[in-house]
Amino acid sequence: MTGRRRPSSPRPFPRALAAATAATACTAVLASLLSACGSLPGAPGGSGEKEPLTVMTWAPVDTKATNMPGMPAMAEAYARWVNSRGGLDGHPLKVVTCNEHNDSVAAARCAQRAVDAKAVAVVGSYSQFGRSFISPLERNGIPYLGGYGVSDEEFASPLSYPVNGGQAALLAGNGRQLASVCERVSLVRPDTIQGDQMPALLSAGLADGSRAAAKDVRAPEDGTDYADAARRALDGVGAATGAAGTAKGAAGATGAGGCVTATLGERTDTFFDSFRRLQPDGSKVRIASVLGSVGQALVDRTGGRAGPLEGAYLTGWYPVASDPRWNPMRKVINDHAFGDNRIDPADPGVQTTWIAYTVLRAVVERLGKEGVEDITAHTVQQSLDRSAQAVDTGGLTPKLRWRSEDMLAVQDFPRTVNALVTYQAVRDGQLVAAKEGFVNVAGTLEKPRADG
Repeated sequence: MTGRRRPSSPRPFPRALAAATAATACTAVLASLLSACGSLPGAPGGSGEKEPLTVMTWAPVDTKATNMPGMPAMAEAYARWVNSRGGLDGHPLKVVTCNEHNDSVAAARCAQRAVDAKAVAVVGSYSQFGRSFISPLERNGIPYLGGYGVSDEEFASPLSYPVNGGQAALLAGNGRQLASVCERVSLVRPDTIQGDQMPALLSAGLADGSRAAAKDVRAPEDGTDYADAARRALDGVGAATGAAGTAKGAAGATGAGGCVTATLGERTDTFFDSFRRLQPDGSKVRIASVLGSVGQALVDRTGGRAGPLEGAYLTGWYPVASDPRWNPMRKVINDHAFGDNRIDPADPGVQTTWIAYTVLRAVVERLGKEGVEDITAHTVQQSLDRSAQAVDTGGLTPKLRWRSEDMLAVQDFPRTVNALVTYQAVRDGQLVAAKEGFVNVAGTLEKPRADG
């Protein structure tokens, strides 16, 4: 809870006086409890402050697969910051968080908690179990605003308002990025329902650069050793390894022009460790990934410029973390996260949460200007659906709007309104822009795709 602190009760009266001065005691002792004696100035229901707004942010924490603890932590820091400035258009912001556990049942329970809490929106959350969480939200009219973009339902449900192009944009963008430097590509991806879509998306980007479809290498989402996947990936780009050392691949090549891209979330570093051990001496195979699977923290942890990720090609949704457009977020983290090490400003989950709450704030302020003081899930939804006024995220995304005419014609992802990505690379141990500005992959996503 992040609402305004209530003032401490004054020193209690002696018992002998308390019985004789009940009315005074009620005013002094029970004011902080908002009793029948009256409300404190600025407290909910009192003068100078509007009703609190409750929102939910969920993400998986402490699981064996992908974890996103920075998302609920960023939400809590945002609430502390905005409440220190008077709330959202005068409404104190209350953030309820939930551990989604990377589990379909837990995801549904988080959604039900949002319903029980009368949340006006679920904001900046992560779950790959869209089927589990979206139904309770739809039944109760609760918008899902700025989810991470990892489930299909985020780009299909009329109650979902994505701020990025999700996994689809990242994979299509990564394919386009690699098409300029790779003759052959292997994709190492999780053996899950979500992972099953990745090969077709990556290959669509490769096709835009007149490259062949990627070699599909399935791997366990929570694996501890990826030697087998690494062997298959190397074989897919013509750089197979044998027991005696380097061996030529099926095409007789030694890996020149080959790229291996891995999208295994938190297990991506485990894969690249196995890959490094098996990569043939002198191999020219390049490595790649998407932001969220690889980030600056991983680059640092694996040796920086001397590590295995030096030279890697990466695709993200947003500008690089060093871009000054992130300075407002960094200031909020510095001033209101109190050294919370769960929050990494370079993490795309944290960044997505910041953008999602930026949108929420704009919507609430817009409703206030329209004279709407009773902010509910319904009024938030109506504003998102109908307003012609786009939300400015400070250049971190294009201006965002979710009217029907703003939706892109993207196969299987009809709620997409933002198909911009960024090309990044690891150079001298730092993630830097490999291409200035955004790259629009809408055209790639709108083309018919073969099944992966």
